[in-house]
Amino acid sequence: MAAHAGEVRVNASGEPDRDDSGLPPVDIEIPDDARELDRDVQAYHRELRAQRRRTRIGLLHAPLTRDGIVLPLLAGCLAMVLISGALLTVFTAGQSGARRPTPSAQVTNASISQPPAASPPVSKPAALLPNATVVRAGHSEQLRGLVRSVLMLIPAGCQCGMTLRWLRRQAAAAGVTFYLVGTGGDMPQVRRLAARAGQPEGKVIRDPRGVLAAAYHPRGLVAVLVRTDGTVGRIARNLAPASGLTSEFRSLAAAP
Repeated sequence: MAAHAGEVRVNASGEPDRDDSGLPPVDIEIPDDARELDRDVQAYHRELRAQRRRTRIGLLHAPLTRDGIVLPLLAGCLAMVLISGALLTVFTAGQSGARRPTPSAQVTNASISQPPAASPPVSKPAALLPNATVVRAGHSEQLRGLVRSVLMLIPAGCQCGMTLRWLRRQAAAAGVTFYLVGTGGDMPQVRRLAARAGQPEGKVIRDPRGVLAAAYHPRGLVAVLVRTDGTVGRIARNLAPASGLTSEFRSLAAAP
């Protein structure tokens, strides 16, 4: 039965620790008490702990070895290059190598960038009255001799008696001479308006050739203010009953 169960018989007459299975000899000692194996177990665990310590130390020292120090150095150099490039870009953007423009150059650039300022209008010399002869109180008189005065050019069909009365009072208050001017064909109308406005006959002028009308193109009732030097100061057109020229009359009277 032992042969059928696959048991191996030991040759009692053979050498120690040998059997008939053909296996190499082993020296196995089986203790009677398992507690006798504690020292071997502890030694095994000590060796495992020592091996783990050696592994951790090797990981810490690996970057400092010949093969492990190259990559960290390359990474550090690359980082320094990138930082230096960024700093140079920032500084060169604020302080370029171009020379700062001088004040004259700045003025030139400003004058180029800005549109030229409009030049002040050139004042034209004041125009003199036309060099012509008019008739006043039956006598011929040079037109340019009527200085520091107001020449009222009366248009045809003018219904302006009230306006003339109002302006004549303003001129009298300011101390300037007030004249009514008409052409040859309009003189009857001019004289009627002078009578309504209280204008004396000696202050009515006849312009036989229409020189003043041709020079100032009257539209409605027109006042020509003549300075002391014979130049025209202002031409007021289309005067109405409420027209006020008091300030202009006073300026004309105060002029030297």
